Amino acid sequence: MSKQSRLISLVAVLLGALSVTAFAGQSKISTVALSATDRILVLAPHPDDEVLGAGGVIQQAVAQKLPVQVVFLTYGDSNQWSFFLYRKHPVVFPGAVESMGIVRHDEAINASNILGVDPRNLIFLGYPDFGTLNIWYYHWNLRPPYRSIMTRVTNVPYKGAYRFGAPYKGEEILEDLRSILRDYKPTKIFVSHPADHNGDHLALYLYLRVALWDEGMDENVQVYPYLIHYLTWPKPKGFHPEKNLTPPDALAGDENWQQYHLTASQIENKNKALQAHKSQYFSTPKYLLSFVKFNELFGDIPPLKLHLNEDISIISGGKKLTTTMELPEELNDQERSAFVGVDWKSLHWQGDDLIVTIGLSKPLAQDVEASIFFFGYRSKIPFGLMPKINVRLGVLSYSVYDQTLRLDQGVVKISRTPNDVTITVPLKLLGYPQKILTSARTTLGNFPLDNASWVVVDLQQ
Repeated sequence: MSKQSRLISLVAVLLGALSVTAFAGQSKISTVALSATDRILVLAPHPDDEVLGAGGVIQQAVAQKLPVQVVFLTYGDSNQWSFFLYRKHPVVFPGAVESMGIVRHDEAINASNILGVDPRNLIFLGYPDFGTLNIWYYHWNLRPPYRSIMTRVTNVPYKGAYRFGAPYKGEEILEDLRSILRDYKPTKIFVSHPADHNGDHLALYLYLRVALWDEGMDENVQVYPYLIHYLTWPKPKGFHPEKNLTPPDALAGDENWQQYHLTASQIENKNKALQAHKSQYFSTPKYLLSFVKFNELFGDIPPLKLHLNEDISIISGGKKLTTTMELPEELNDQERSAFVGVDWKSLHWQGDDLIVTIGLSKPLAQDVEASIFFFGYRSKIPFGLMPKINVRLGVLSYSVYDQTLRLDQGVVKISRTPNDVTITVPLKLLGYPQKILTSARTTLGNFPLDNASWVVVDLQQ
């Protein structure tokens, strides 16, 4: 018996005795329960995220004989470091990169068999790994399709994908998700989290939100976002099935957190399914095994209902900024010294303007930029036609864009102190929206440093 199997066996003995006390510190976290009428949809940015985020839930749904469908946004074909370790040589030519996408596709099928999901219930959309957030920002309406960094193609290249040849455009991703929602009619959706630091994870949540609005399903479907990439979270790293997965400190009190408690056999199968994703497990086993724990955790930030002339202090305010000194291990010395954390402070709707204040952990330095995004939504106008505003702040200056179109900076008003930035945005600039999707991030050149969770602002007319 392997060390991991012995530890899982020990957990099996302890589960009965500790099931009450193990989660005593998480009394405010409710439990995810599946009902006999549920239809479960799991949305994964890459193959292996379905296991990391919801491997236990999937097994429970199968055990209850509920319909289960798993949708992969990408084939995960741009993780070059893991491919280098797995293949023992660089994987850089477009054809070789696509081949690794097929490898990850097949790994997902093997993992699904372990979890009990029929491979016929897997859907692979085939959009560009490491590119879907870029599409969200810049590739709508008249903008050309995104070109993948690694495969160099501008449309879905995999013949087994949901829609082979679909252009890499925001409208196309949105339409695929809408089609799946219409056909499958899920009751519970498990999807990546809006505070995740991986671009594809962020993007999938955002596309889903708009798809649910477009289909009029946002009030009738329960959404359970799972967090994977977030600063130094989760803790402890490595294989600790006897431990609890707990929310990051900066988000612990700001979201509606829920959890699913895995049985010992579900923990064991989740571990096996994770190892079936061989190309990823080979390169980062300690990190991936950090998600094989007693529980799976789901949290979402409720839409912020904003009334005229109302001020809201939102999310964690300064609390997150006090935690950013504990930085990810992968940052080099330059990135650590340049790191600027960002988080929300307040929202205000005054007359025809939305006024947003963000906080910075320290003043912006040379080559460090802060960006604030405002994407408006109206039910009667295709989302691709709505403005997508990006306000970019440097040390002394700022600029305003609608996708890649530079606008006169006077269209917004900026006031700032070394650690706070307030942006006044006319609702007209956003297309007089009913809802606004907004976020902020900091970057060093093209390297992402930190991001504030995407939030939905619901303007109460």
